[in-house]
Amino acid sequence: MESAWEKMINRIMNWVDSAILNLPNLLIAIVIFVVTFWLSKNLESWSNKTLKRFIRQASLRSLISNVLSVLIIALGLFLALGVLNLDEVLQSLLAGAGVAGLAVGLALQGTLTNTFSGIFLAIKDVLNVGDWVETNGFSGKVIEIDLRNTKIKETDNNIVVIPNKMVLENPFKNFGLTNRIKTTIKCGVAYDSDLKEVKKIGTDTINKLFPQKSNEKVEFHYLSFGGSSIDFQIRFWVDATAKLTQVEAKSDGIMAIKEAFDKHNIDIPFPITKIIQDG
Repeated sequence: MESAWEKMINRIMNWVDSAILNLPNLLIAIVIFVVTFWLSKNLESWSNKTLKRFIRQASLRSLISNVLSVLIIALGLFLALGVLNLDEVLQSLLAGAGVAGLAVGLALQGTLTNTFSGIFLAIKDVLNVGDWVETNGFSGKVIEIDLRNTKIKETDNNIVVIPNKMVLENPFKNFGLTNRIKTTIKCGVAYDSDLKEVKKIGTDTINKLFPQKSNEKVEFHYLSFGGSSIDFQIRFWVDATAKLTQVEAKSDGIMAIKEAFDKHNIDIPFPITKIIQDG
């Protein structure tokens, strides 16, 4: 009667023989999977060059590249299993795909929601790579939209990762949706100033620095009698796709108005506090 030890040795030898016989298939399967994995990782740069001819939105191109990458890895896995003659495993995977898909869908409900949210944002063209946005308390430039998250680079160079679902379900401001925005400069002049001259100089200065289009104009309004000045505001249109551009335009406008007022001896007063001492 064959001993347990001999049975174990025979079983191991059968495994070794089977492994040797299937070694070429195993190597081919490994090569197939490595090649498909490498292709999936390098697909983004290749597909972007091709998709640029047909799709303008960088965010949508990125999403398509991510989906294709996942599909290529899945294809490599199925091909590798087929080469290894693991047809039963392959059939089990396909047969259980429905049940597994339901289970995975329930387990990854949040991830799938983020994925569909990202696709919706890209298709609707309301958010694109390169846009300057304010969302969920953060402000910055969109540098990437993938299948789960939107990445924003803030002005301090920090990267904020926001789930696509939060971007879609909450209000956000996208400066990239318009090429022109209106900015406001507030100032004040001394009470003895010629208000008509102040208005003309301020309006002409801004018009010269920021030419307005045919349907636009520089708006000048006096606001109130302040404690030490007559306060006014100037509103005008500038080219902008980022909030930073608006800040820069306001800075340039303030410098130009100050220079023009100094040239015409128009005083911009500062608050004066009087201290009265008892005799």
